[in-house]
Amino acid sequence: MTRTADPTVVIVPGLRDHVADHWQTLLAAKLDRVATVPPLEHDKLSLAARIAALDAVLDEIDGPVVLVAHSAGVMITVHWAQHPTREIQGALLATPADLEHPLPEGYPVLPDLERNGWNPIPRRRLPFPSIVAASSNDPLASYRRIAGLAEVWGSRLVDLGEVGHLNPGSGYGYWPRAEEFVRELTGETAAVSS
Repeated sequence: MTRTADPTVVIVPGLRDHVADHWQTLLAAKLDRVATVPPLEHDKLSLAARIAALDAVLDEIDGPVVLVAHSAGVMITVHWAQHPTREIQGALLATPADLEHPLPEGYPVLPDLERNGWNPIPRRRLPFPSIVAASSNDPLASYRRIAGLAEVWGSRLVDLGEVGHLNPGSGYGYWPRAEEFVRELTGETAAVSS
């Protein structure tokens, strides 16, 4: 199959938005064709506002797209995929946050998440290929719950081992496997700068 253009990678951050030393930010700096969903100025906890922000970024891109989501960004992606506005070539869904269960202190509480439309988590097959990269000791989600979600989404599940929430707080900045997964989802066509 001949591709007319290399895919654009769209970074879908979680609720913490832009973090300078986060693997998503570092990955974006290495890619030639990339766009990042910007932080919200208002309605920061609104799922509808987050989906609209993702849609706005996708609307500006011609050609194929691969989504790279982390934490609550995975849930934004999965909710968006229930009524997609365009085709997606594939998605990397890294350490999804289980927003149906109480999160650690400092994160939104369940009633606020429910009031803002995050629950229930969609449990339908995604309309594009996806990889769920799950941690065995994530404080924001149990591996068993994420494995179950990966199954209903039709995603390939990758056990990352004990990587916490795969964020700077867990000791992760640059994450080279992200590039490997993006290359897999793009069919080896994504140009990554040295």
